[in-house]
Amino acid sequence: MITISLCMIVKNEDQTLAKCLDSIREIVDEIIIVDTGSTDKTKEIAYSFTDKVYDFEWINDFAAARNFAFSKATKEYQLWLDADDIIIEKDKIAFLDLKKTLSPEIDMVLMKYNYVVDENNNPSYSFHRERLVKTANNYKWNDPVHEYIQFGDMYLLSDIAVTHKKIASFSDRNLKIYEEQRQKNIPFSPRSLYYFARELRDHEKYKEAIEYFNKFLDTKEGAVEDNINACYEMGKIYKKLDDQENALKYFFQSFLYDIPRAESCCEIASIYQINKDYKKAIYWYEFVLTLKISSTDISKTVIDCWNFVPAIELAVCYSNINMIEKAMYYNELAGKYKVNHASVVYNREYFNRLAKNKDVLYTNYIGKY
Repeated sequence: MITISLCMIVKNEDQTLAKCLDSIREIVDEIIIVDTGSTDKTKEIAYSFTDKVYDFEWINDFAAARNFAFSKATKEYQLWLDADDIIIEKDKIAFLDLKKTLSPEIDMVLMKYNYVVDENNNPSYSFHRERLVKTANNYKWNDPVHEYIQFGDMYLLSDIAVTHKKIASFSDRNLKIYEEQRQKNIPFSPRSLYYFARELRDHEKYKEAIEYFNKFLDTKEGAVEDNINACYEMGKIYKKLDDQENALKYFFQSFLYDIPRAESCCEIASIYQINKDYKKAIYWYEFVLTLKISSTDISKTVIDCWNFVPAIELAVCYSNINMIEKAMYYNELAGKYKVNHASVVYNREYFNRLAKNKDVLYTNYIGKY
């Protein structure tokens, strides 16, 4: 059985830290908490779980803080979590089994990160992260914001998930770090260009966001998944700005890096649907339903785009061209993915009324996801 050091950096996390540590304490053999300047009860909570609580002067560099936390680890593997992450029961059971069975040849375990979940912890947005790493390999965190460990060597792709339970908040902290880096003419890594663009997007600085997404793509050094998402995000920005031509350009450009992903295909279909070009919309939504989420990649996935969204929108599209039987078929398919979703129920009731009274004038709106 391997031994594990949990290494965390925290600041003002008294609303979430205890729940996080409660969820992981049975799995790990050592808890290391690095505080970067809390003014609430975070450190008091940390000390109730471990005596290995350290202070680190904040220098606008998340990688530096995480590397400091890793430097305190004494066990065979290092695990990282944020204070608003938890391990739910089914993943705890799987994690304990992994701890017993992990081959010593494995240098790193990539685990699912269920970043957005519903009230039952069912994920709607997931991706894999480097989560458990061999201490002896002396892995280092890179980049001051959206920090990462370069994965490679012998790694295991696991279905064990960390569940993100973020308390709603919006901060310009990361954007300020990037802007300071730009002002000081400190070079951006390709990955930093990508995440700087995302921060600009989040702050509705759309022109600059597009500029930096393109700078990232121009390096030709980005990870495939980030290349795809850069195109996807630019497409969404242009769609938001009602520039459908450029939106379609970037959604299609994402296909240059890998086979089409459902997220971009649904956006393409939605543009045709908005323009009442139902033939093309139906083509792309039906195409999405032929795609399968790979079990071997680490892509960022909006789960609904692979099943529920195309099904419910096909019900809308077919109903708008008066192909009611097909509309009903796809509405019931959507219901298999989300049994009591309001749109499915609304559509079903509408179709039932239509079946009872065929003289009802059909309207062009049924209800949308």
